[in-house]
Amino acid sequence: MRMKLSVKHTVDQWFNRIAKNPALGVTVSILWLILISWIAFGWNLGNTGLVDETEPLFAEASRQMFVTGDWITPFFNGDTRFDKPALVYWCQAIAYAIFGVNEWAVRLPSAIAALGLICLAFYTIQWYTAKQDDLEQVSRPTRRYLTSFMVAALMALNPETIIWARTGVSDMLLTGCMASALLCFFLGYAGKQGSREQGAGGKREQGNREAELITNAPFPNKWYLAFYVLIAGAILTKGPVGIVLPGLIVAAFLLYVGKFREVLREMRFLMGILIILGLSVPWYALVIWRNGWNYINSFFGYHNLDRFTEVVNGHSAPWYFYFLVVLLGFAPYSVYLPVSIVRLKFWQRSHWRSLERFQQFGLFAWFWFASVFGFFTIAVTKLPSYVLPLMPAAAILVTLLWSDLLPKTDSPNDTATQGHKDTERGFNHLPASSSIPPLLLWSGWVNVVFLSFLATALFNISHILGTDPAISNFHELIQRSGLPLIAAVIWLVCAVLVAGLLLSRRWNYISSINLIGFVAFIIFVLTPTSFFIDRERQLPLRELSAVILQAKQPDEELIMLGFKKPSVVFYSHIHVNYLGFPQQAVEHIKNQAAKGLKPPSVLVLAEQKKFLQMDLQPDDYKSLSTKGAYNLVRIPFKKKKNEKIDIS
Repeated sequence: MRMKLSVKHTVDQWFNRIAKNPALGVTVSILWLILISWIAFGWNLGNTGLVDETEPLFAEASRQMFVTGDWITPFFNGDTRFDKPALVYWCQAIAYAIFGVNEWAVRLPSAIAALGLICLAFYTIQWYTAKQDDLEQVSRPTRRYLTSFMVAALMALNPETIIWARTGVSDMLLTGCMASALLCFFLGYAGKQGSREQGAGGKREQGNREAELITNAPFPNKWYLAFYVLIAGAILTKGPVGIVLPGLIVAAFLLYVGKFREVLREMRFLMGILIILGLSVPWYALVIWRNGWNYINSFFGYHNLDRFTEVVNGHSAPWYFYFLVVLLGFAPYSVYLPVSIVRLKFWQRSHWRSLERFQQFGLFAWFWFASVFGFFTIAVTKLPSYVLPLMPAAAILVTLLWSDLLPKTDSPNDTATQGHKDTERGFNHLPASSSIPPLLLWSGWVNVVFLSFLATALFNISHILGTDPAISNFHELIQRSGLPLIAAVIWLVCAVLVAGLLLSRRWNYISSINLIGFVAFIIFVLTPTSFFIDRERQLPLRELSAVILQAKQPDEELIMLGFKKPSVVFYSHIHVNYLGFPQQAVEHIKNQAAKGLKPPSVLVLAEQKKFLQMDLQPDDYKSLSTKGAYNLVRIPFKKKKNEKIDIS
């Protein structure tokens, strides 16, 4: 016990020293953010190839934009690509211009979006806990910094964020814009003083004067202004959802706390709409002017309305799909989300309306989480990436829960305010030796069960995963790599440690065990797994792309038979003709031969099975290369010109 108190005293002294030295505080904060960002989405960011099928579509469309100088209409493989608006392509093209056309540049915009988000979340929690200390007239630098460190770590170090922050697609950029916009909104909303009746007449009068100044200001404050700019960025990243979702969250929250009209006035809402339209509409106007109804029907119709109202590209799932996505995508912290939400007692509307604005942060995070979850649960098309924007809210909710377990005070001088009731929270701050609320205790044991289940599932992962046509002996290779065993050991050790902490009543160390376990999982399992999959699945296609560049004759056609791997287009810089069946390929080659084209041959890239179904004789083609499951051959026209081919 004496050693425990000594360690706590040392930690408190260290954070008190940081609090008294702003330069040191900024330095420590920056170092922490750099460390977790590097682990989560900086380390080996560009050391693996692009992952088929979605990532190369974005990478090649951006490369085409960079090469052609057409910054209006995205193209892929010679066709327009209207799936997403232009912002992600612009960001990747700018990265190409600075760092060259490579995997690192493709993924850099996603990583920067994630970094910017966790930095803003760190600042928001710092500001929020400082406001709490001011209200309660205490100084708790240990709690303030540990809570800020935790929210940044939880926001960065979870499977969903790591996957999409390391992938060169639009999802992380959308989440960065949308989540940052919501944080900016809350900072602008909570920064306004005089939001409730205060006991001191002077404070109430001062608050009224400030409120009047804000309401009569010609422009919104800096945080509301940033909110509008980031909403425009979200619209340019993924379209209408970039304003519909944040608008839904903000409107529901303001209506609940009874400040809808008041806040719209102070936000200068009409001016904000003009800012959003002024930043986002010009590109839409240009792309529609150039492409007309083709763009309107494809983007607004198929990729927005149809995705919400019907199944697109076979992406259907049951109603409980996103419960599983959140459970695994925010693992291992997701088991604490139910108690994090229940502790808020969000149904007590009169209670929440009586609080200072900044004290409504937990409620705002709940509306954020619930709105995104509900919106995409209603949508018919379902994908795991759709709920990425709720992960920051989940991190905030769990962080606020664990901050309750930090000591109430940092110094004896603060004990006079020990009896002050924290009306915003469902639990009071609990020292490590106190009893734990039953819901949190049960969540801790659920944590143990979940980690044990995770260890068991990962140990047997080779029997759970399906087959991959690109890797013939996939299950055997996974098992021989030893990665399932390492993963199982990591999570089983974490389960044992969490159980030990629960039994010894050291509640506030449980979050650290989960974080350390996940970092170990990244280093010893996820990173080697990404290299393994890249080597077995993507490297053969990159090697064949290099062969194609050397072997292809001028104007020679490249046919990809039986599968679509856009990475070949990106790495070879060559137009690819996708054909689904061997019969199609045979007929196409015969038609091309009849035209007398030069050169009198085509290149065919096919999986072994599809290639054999073409029923070619050895003298009908020339094998150029075989890599992994793929064959690259050249088929001369003269060999097939007058010969009838049987298709088996």
